[in-house]
Amino acid sequence: MTEFVKPSIEYFELWPLLVVFGVACLGVVVEAFLPRSVRYTAQVALALGGLVLALVGVVLVAQDVQTYDDGAARGVLAVGGTIAVDGPSLFIWGLVLALAIAGVLLFAERHLDGGVSAFAGQAAAVPGTDAETASIAANREHTEVYPLMMFAVFGMMLFPAANDLLTMFVGLEILSLPLYLLSGLARRRRLLSQEAALKYFLLGAFSSGFFLYGAALLYGFAGSLDFAAINEAVRNDVGNQSLLLIGTGLLSVGLLFKVGAVPFQAWTPDVYQGAPTPVTAFMAAGTKVAAFGAIMRLFYVALGADRWSWQPMLWIIAVLSMFVGAALAITQTDIKRLLAYSSVAHTGFILTGVIGLQASDQLAVGEISSVQAVLFYLATYGFATLGAFAVVSLVRDGGGETTAIDRWAGLGKESPVVAAVFAFFLLAMAGIPLTSGFVGKLAVFSVALAAGAWPVVVAAVLASIVAAFLYVRVIKVMYFDAPVGDGPSVAYPSVLTATTIAVGAAITLVLGVLPGPVLDLAAAAGEFIR
Repeated sequence: MTEFVKPSIEYFELWPLLVVFGVACLGVVVEAFLPRSVRYTAQVALALGGLVLALVGVVLVAQDVQTYDDGAARGVLAVGGTIAVDGPSLFIWGLVLALAIAGVLLFAERHLDGGVSAFAGQAAAVPGTDAETASIAANREHTEVYPLMMFAVFGMMLFPAANDLLTMFVGLEILSLPLYLLSGLARRRRLLSQEAALKYFLLGAFSSGFFLYGAALLYGFAGSLDFAAINEAVRNDVGNQSLLLIGTGLLSVGLLFKVGAVPFQAWTPDVYQGAPTPVTAFMAAGTKVAAFGAIMRLFYVALGADRWSWQPMLWIIAVLSMFVGAALAITQTDIKRLLAYSSVAHTGFILTGVIGLQASDQLAVGEISSVQAVLFYLATYGFATLGAFAVVSLVRDGGGETTAIDRWAGLGKESPVVAAVFAFFLLAMAGIPLTSGFVGKLAVFSVALAAGAWPVVVAAVLASIVAAFLYVRVIKVMYFDAPVGDGPSVAYPSVLTATTIAVGAAITLVLGVLPGPVLDLAAAAGEFIR
């Protein structure tokens, strides 16, 4: 008989993960037992306190974690090998937590909508009914969004740290389900918001099905869901190669859907446009960081020995994402949809870095690795995107947020500071020198070139030129076009949104002028462990 072995749980290494999960559960208790009048304050304080505590935990764990091969890798396999708390995981955890803190500040903003947040007063009320009118008149709002956000953050941390396919699927679902709900909770334009949530849910459910089917096929190939076992099976060339190739393809569908890569990007513009802008900001930044962490772990750890099979696929998807995203962004008349297609193009740029996988002994002295380049790009993209959407929430007309690009005409005269900050974020996304986007693109292009993917790099440079045009077009509208009617108005935010915008702009500038410390931090993270 096989003896049951009790798994060991490394509580110290998992501290940040457990804190976030505990705060999410406490948020549910707060909703159940505290009176409505104090829930907002309690939930915001609980969420911010939990995220800061978890971020401190990440720093402490990173300082104490075990290192291997003179610092080439660091970390520990926790909970029976199901969770890898290694350098890349810790970097992604810290980045997700920092973005989540900024996201909570945006969620908590009340100055822009007459003393209430951007979330519906009563989500169960049918739009246009007396119940909705009564909830608006009573200035109600859903404070359940904070525990939902914390559960999503927990999923974003578990997803890239998963060391087997089953744990990765659990992380994917914990990350996705709260975002489906949050996308449908907009206070204004509720039908558009609910349509976005339904599309996101249905397409997300299909992508999860593809992921599960792919996991089943890889289990049939390797006889295990563990990444190390799959890697050994690939190296030893055991099993049916058809199962390996088809399983890899199906898993890729599930993962590439989450990052909005072509041809799985159809949900992106609708969800970005319909979701409340604070949710769009948090989702656009956090989801991409977590999903690319999971993509690198799957392809590098489990399937690294079979990279000649999956790299051509990623070449094609990267090129398609860059050009389709940039081309469709040019045709958009809504600023949130434009930023959505811009994110599709950025997915292609980040995949260019993922393609640059090389063995550690193939790297020249001082040459950055693909993990280092992708982690740095995720940091630059996350803060620039969060800041850009935070600015979008400030531009308004009589009906609330105005996201039609032609309504932004004259913003440079109406509010020079807001227009300048938004233009700065757009220039960073375009990859203009002295911004973080320039260094990020330089990093991913260099690792792809070193790996021999020069056709993808050439395509990326051409796509960057196309993308620069669309960003400059928005800047031209803000500064040189005549305003429509009375022109746009800018709502003055509280210190919460102002802090988010200021921090995003500062990080975007600092990483463009002085990228060394963050690049060194990404290098110190080392490689994935298995």
